[in-house]
Amino acid sequence: MASPESRRITRTIPAGQLVALLLAFVLAAGAGGVLAAGFVIPAVAGANAAADSTIEIYDEVPAELEPRPLSQQSRIYASNGRLLATFYYQNRIVVPLDQISEHMQHAVIAIEDERFYEHNGIDARGITRAAVNNFSSDSTQGASTITQQYVKNMLIESALQDDDPFAVIDAHEDSLNRKLREAKMAVALEKQISKEEILQGYLNVAQFGSASVYGVESASRYYFDKSAADLTPVEAATIAGVTKAPGLFDPTRNPDKAEERRNAVLQNMWKLGYITNEQRDEAQATPIEDTLDVTPTSAGCQAANQAAFFCDYVIKEVLLDPAFGETRADRQELLYRGGLEIHTTLDWKKQKAAYKTINQAVPEDDDSNLEAAIVTVEPGTGEILAMAQNVPYSGTAEGDKASRDTTVNFNADYLHGASGGLQPGSNFKPVVLAEWLRSGHTLNERVSANHTTYTVGNFQASPCTNGLGTSPWDPRNAEGNTGGTMPVLQATYESVNTAYVSMGYQLNLCDLRHTAYEMGFRPTSKSTGDVEDRGPLRTTDVKEKDIDVVAPMIVGTQETSPLAVASMYATIASGGTYCSPVAINEVTGPGGESYEVPQADCDKNALASNIANTMVYAMERVFTDGTARRLGGLEDGRPVAGKTGTSQLAAQTWFSGFTPQLATSVWVGSIESQTEDHTNGLWVDGEYFEPLYGSSVAAPAWKTYMDQAVKGMPVQDFGEPDPDLIGQVAAPPAPPTTDDGDSDEDSGDDGGDSGSDDGDSGDSGGPGNGNGPGNGNGNGGGRGGDGGSDD
Repeated sequence: MASPESRRITRTIPAGQLVALLLAFVLAAGAGGVLAAGFVIPAVAGANAAADSTIEIYDEVPAELEPRPLSQQSRIYASNGRLLATFYYQNRIVVPLDQISEHMQHAVIAIEDERFYEHNGIDARGITRAAVNNFSSDSTQGASTITQQYVKNMLIESALQDDDPFAVIDAHEDSLNRKLREAKMAVALEKQISKEEILQGYLNVAQFGSASVYGVESASRYYFDKSAADLTPVEAATIAGVTKAPGLFDPTRNPDKAEERRNAVLQNMWKLGYITNEQRDEAQATPIEDTLDVTPTSAGCQAANQAAFFCDYVIKEVLLDPAFGETRADRQELLYRGGLEIHTTLDWKKQKAAYKTINQAVPEDDDSNLEAAIVTVEPGTGEILAMAQNVPYSGTAEGDKASRDTTVNFNADYLHGASGGLQPGSNFKPVVLAEWLRSGHTLNERVSANHTTYTVGNFQASPCTNGLGTSPWDPRNAEGNTGGTMPVLQATYESVNTAYVSMGYQLNLCDLRHTAYEMGFRPTSKSTGDVEDRGPLRTTDVKEKDIDVVAPMIVGTQETSPLAVASMYATIASGGTYCSPVAINEVTGPGGESYEVPQADCDKNALASNIANTMVYAMERVFTDGTARRLGGLEDGRPVAGKTGTSQLAAQTWFSGFTPQLATSVWVGSIESQTEDHTNGLWVDGEYFEPLYGSSVAAPAWKTYMDQAVKGMPVQDFGEPDPDLIGQVAAPPAPPTTDDGDSDEDSGDDGGDSGSDDGDSGDSGGPGNGNGPGNGNGNGGGRGGDGGSDD
């Protein structure tokens, strides 16, 4: 009985195929490899030994190739289908064979494997021809079939996807073992799938350029700015000629070599009857430079140019969402290899208008050195329609401007843009107004606008705190000359700090926090412990408890983002529906599979509609009688409402406003400092402001943009206000006083100081200086506040 070993050896293959295999392996090494070591084709007497050793190696290598999805580019689109950006490790677009021109198919067969449709994976005739050449001349020819090359490329691709550098080296290794493996897999593959499937796979996997160009579709777009389906014979021959040596035959790097190689491809196409004499002669006579229309594919959000920061926001959404992978690394792998088609909410026309407007309002190289941002959200859906800022995305600026490049997205929170946020100032006052109306008060109810020193612990803040401390708080108005009493309606459109603090004194700050959260206020940083430590909030799901409950919250001291402010104002515009902002509408994979995308998570009961509509009634007056009266509303006269905002020392200035269809927030200020002093006057785009208010630059920019954004949109009215919430007009009473401070109707100093919501205990700061004290629990006074009458 034969031994197991002898049984294994007797499973021989035909002599012709064995010789072909041996020659293939020898040829792979070339004259300087195996042959130089003394290896020769064995004589008949040694054939059995050679067969034994060859079959041993042949049996040890894997029998089947396990094809994996090819790494291909992912693309991000605006809502109108405009391509914004592309992401890839390998610039590849996989297409079926019927979307690749026959000229391209013929070209690659003509130059790489003219007997492709005749062999079974390895080409004995080609091996013999190459062997004769290699034994008789100094030049070396290969004989790998398209099937073998497909196998090799797939092994390399699999190693790259596995991030296995040793497997990558092994797949490139010029060795007998590698050739055996490729040959065995090629023969097996030919039994598993059709020639057409092999050709399709090869045309999609192979490298066709030195600049990370993989697959014929990407190559066609790169060299000729067209689809592979539309390639002409001369174009197809150019691409087919590259893959033998992408660095040498890339027409953008070596046009002379590329043209020589292209003409050889054309000659073979003619020899095989794929093209006529006339086609060959005309194509070979055409300079290769005349045929090219090079269109590079940039990877990353830099390619999105004026929508780069929105693109970056979308990428952060993908990397943060478990729907796209269990870990961040998995999600990044999917983004750069998975061939995703990401369709977004971006309105391209509005985006162009936003980008142009914000860069004209505060030019990047303006002497003021200010930053500025603008963002638009659709009420009732949460869709982000536009997002821009005046400092360019890193890598997109030119010349000296590159020094201000940044990847910080001023519009977004920390996780979506690395921003710690900005104090909203009076842009927060609508939250106070909402809670005022929810608590049973009216717009025509009169409140004190007198300068009053408060004890922070006397504000109502139960049950969500253990007390606010005993520190004094000395809020003032920007111009310091408002006193007496006034209706809340007037306090709203004139943005009077002292009046709003009087309102807040009558409310429960815990309820104010709840209303803020329901409306969509999302802080980006918070105070912790008994020292000033306003670290960024890094959680993806900010909770209501993250909103600081402190007396100065009334005038907008806790940092937030323009996107959060626009979303909050969209709640008012929609009649009370809050929708978390969304940037992605749909994500599909290369096979058409759909991914779950972040949802807007809309709450139709965030505000009662009668409260929201009554707030709109008050905020419309901002344009007619208030801090934005110089704007006079929008060009076409459609209903519009809004609010200015200015923080302490005018460091941050805002204008946020809305129609029923669009809510837009504009911010102008300092990204580096919440207390950079802009009260002493500065020039912005050639105009002098002393001090800088929300009505100075932000409000005009808002109007310029919104006049363009609403063009073509139907005119819609807001809902009717609630007469009971407007209330009856009352006669002015005598100015009230409080038990916890002194009233003061002096003109005072130029302040805008609401006090800080953090800090250690200390002595009271001077009037209007913003350095008020804090208690040990971070509930003190100090930095914040709106400029009162901030027009």
